Amino acid sequence: MIELAGFGRVRWAVADGWTITRRDLAHWGRQPGQIAVGLLFPVMLVLMFVYLFGGGMAVPGGGNYREFLLPGMYAMTVVFGIETTFAAVSTDAARGVTDRFRSMPMAPSAVVVGRGGADVLNSTVGLAVMIACGVAVGWRWHHGVGPALVAVGLLSLLRFALLWVGIYLGLATRNPEALMAVQILVWPLGFLSNVFAAPATMPGWLGAVTEWNPLSATVAATRELFGNPGWGGDSWIARHALLMATVWPLALIAIFFPLSVRRYRNLSR
Repeated sequence: MIELAGFGRVRWAVADGWTITRRDLAHWGRQPGQIAVGLLFPVMLVLMFVYLFGGGMAVPGGGNYREFLLPGMYAMTVVFGIETTFAAVSTDAARGVTDRFRSMPMAPSAVVVGRGGADVLNSTVGLAVMIACGVAVGWRWHHGVGPALVAVGLLSLLRFALLWVGIYLGLATRNPEALMAVQILVWPLGFLSNVFAAPATMPGWLGAVTEWNPLSATVAATRELFGNPGWGGDSWIARHALLMATVWPLALIAIFFPLSVRRYRNLSR
């Protein structure tokens, strides 16, 4: 009986979460312009870096610059998606939509899980558009379909982890104006990485911070899996990029998912 009751609660939570996911998808369906801008902005960045700055970039070992650049741009797009999540969650909280959900007979985790599900679907479409753009400008993977799918999986795992950070921050601030503060934090996270510069060329402490950035681990791992050129390195974390590209996101999920659910439950306190 206890097992049946537990299964019933899980099914209830999944159904409620899917309802919230459909609600968020319906909102996006009524704002096609906003969705189009969100998808085209990273494409514009790729075209700018490839065609405007590409000629001035030195690639490790003289490899193809586009193949070096694109895995980093995929990961940057994943990181910047946290701003969209934060804005949506904080806007709902500020307008009282979240409080209205809390007054309904639904699973406590439904709102955050539903928001997470909608975000995963949106980021999957965005990543697919980015990969199509990369192929169009000459990027290729060289180690077969299996490793390429693993690389895409690591990018999606990092996005899934970061969305819980965005959900927690959105619930914690309940203030859409705080988006500027989030942007100030996200941009250093994106650029203080191995996307554009080798950690070995930085001052010792800054290079160490860059190497231990979760984004750097994902970028290094995806470059390796795609068979694209990278910076290399002899440090422990550089030699275990694939491991850390898995450990970092799982650690973020383990921390921020329960924090998000707890914050949602305690919004009125």
